[in-house]
Amino acid sequence: MDTVRYVTQGRVAHLTLDRPDALNALTPDQRDHVIRLLDEASADPGTGAVVVTGTGRGFCAGADLRGGATTAERLPGDVARTIRLGAQRLIAAVLDCEKPVIAAVNGTAAGLGAHLALACDLVLAAESARFIEVFVRRALVPDGGGAYLLPRLVGPHRAKELMFFGDALSAPEAARLGLVNRVVPDEDLARTARDWATRLAAGPTRTLALTKQLVNASLDGDRAAAFAAESAAQEINMTTRDAQEGLHAFVDRRTPRFLGR
Repeated sequence: MDTVRYVTQGRVAHLTLDRPDALNALTPDQRDHVIRLLDEASADPGTGAVVVTGTGRGFCAGADLRGGATTAERLPGDVARTIRLGAQRLIAAVLDCEKPVIAAVNGTAAGLGAHLALACDLVLAAESARFIEVFVRRALVPDGGGAYLLPRLVGPHRAKELMFFGDALSAPEAARLGLVNRVVPDEDLARTARDWATRLAAGPTRTLALTKQLVNASLDGDRAAAFAAESAAQEINMTTRDAQEGLHAFVDRRTPRFLGR
């Protein structure tokens, strides 16, 4: 699909939304294509990290609603099904991806586009980037996991402020609230994202996948469940070649050579 570019460089997959005239708003076909690409990157042993970004002035302006109008009768359950199989499935593809996913937010991230960025494991933002919980402006309830993601990142009061008012949040403000890892000059965004992804891709892939799973799950369970998951993850991790290499390198006082296995 021409409007979603997917390029691999070494062990890094670069997924670029390329529909700048629409601020990279996602059509259903584009959204489904992004989901498939994330699933492929997750399963590909040759991929160690993923970078998601956009072209032009927008990272992603959310779902493209222009084609959503219909005169067909809407039955109970239709909306919930559409959201479950669409926006929620996209966010789940990011959260469940077994590789670190970096958002390189180059411009406006609004609605579903903001949630796409915030679901990523690390968020880099250009100085010109903006984050907008735009749903209230359309009298819509936030979807795409927004009410799940935001309170976990900034707490319930801040999340309500962002969602109730729908004001644009600058990149520095987003960083101050903890929504963004780092703000960089616009011209440095691509290089910084590439450097971070290259570093992650050179790391122990399965260890990172298990760590991601533990951190994400910790927000939803109690201490006993978190401790049990930690023990199980460590058990699985110790069967990997990279874990053995890490231990041997420590004993030998040398730099480990991870292979992502």
